Amino acid sequence: MTKSVINVGLIGYGLAGAVFHAPLIQAEKRLKLKAISTSRLLGPDLAGVGRVESGWEIISDPEVDLVVVASPNDTHASFARAALLAGKHVVVDKPFTIRLSEAEALVELAEACGRRLTVFQNRRWDSNFITVKKCQDAGTLGEVSYCELHYDRFVPVIKDRWRERPGNGAGLLYDLGPHLIDQSLCLFGMPTSVFALSAHQRKDASVDDFFHLVLSYGRLVVVLHASLLTYALGPRMLLHGDRGSLFQFGLDGQEDALKAGQRPGDAGWGVTPDMHAHTVTSIGRTDLEIEPGAYETFYNRVAGAILDEGPLPVPPAEARNVMAVIEAARRSATEPRVCLVL
Repeated sequence: MTKSVINVGLIGYGLAGAVFHAPLIQAEKRLKLKAISTSRLLGPDLAGVGRVESGWEIISDPEVDLVVVASPNDTHASFARAALLAGKHVVVDKPFTIRLSEAEALVELAEACGRRLTVFQNRRWDSNFITVKKCQDAGTLGEVSYCELHYDRFVPVIKDRWRERPGNGAGLLYDLGPHLIDQSLCLFGMPTSVFALSAHQRKDASVDDFFHLVLSYGRLVVVLHASLLTYALGPRMLLHGDRGSLFQFGLDGQEDALKAGQRPGDAGWGVTPDMHAHTVTSIGRTDLEIEPGAYETFYNRVAGAILDEGPLPVPPAEARNVMAVIEAARRSATEPRVCLVL
């Protein structure tokens, strides 16, 4: 690409668009946020950014080079497909799609169109995940036989939003499942099978607000767990190997920092003070140095992939694999039985 700045159109300005995508796009100097499709008024922090009513206006704008799809989950596939066919590069917020077949079709289409396609798996750059992966990669724990990844919260009151109403792509598995599954795949690769339980635990809940996935890797077992009725939080990440165990507590603070108006480059960015992790090995307990979080890495790599043909932050094949696990988990939770991951 001969341009030095990429014009970006953002479809959707809810939580994902307003808290994550718009600020992080603006933080990358090689990206210019040109337009946002939303019915909401834009604040002074978006001066100079155009507002349009429809995502289709974003896609049809000849000046837009990159389309970011942050609309409700059941629109991801249609917007991404149209954008690729219009010659745009595409970022899709998680979950990539609703169905595995849609994800696979988009991967093939991006290849055929010669466009860059990736999925916003921002929690690859959580400080806790970076810390745990660094320890795992160093071999400190030896061969890991058991891992738990949690995304627990205490949200006893149901909110009036599309994610908590019946519909395609609603519920906790589609909301938090992609984060945990992607982190597991980054650590250990694809499992051979998955067993899943999901439930409606809160009073009057109409979509799943609890899931428990067991991913089989042969000797290694990985548990992915999320609940909205966890009053007191335990370890966020837990790994047991034949040379040691790792315990990590606390959730990355970059989301809260973005909500508070902080931005990458600000003093203390990426640092979560109350987070901690430690290992227990033959030499005893060792507190780990917590690596800083770095959500800005995602759009930095998107810009590099488009302008300099660098690697994408999340390759399409890896985004497809997350959907394969979700689809297997949905089958397992419905039937219920162990389901092979395709």
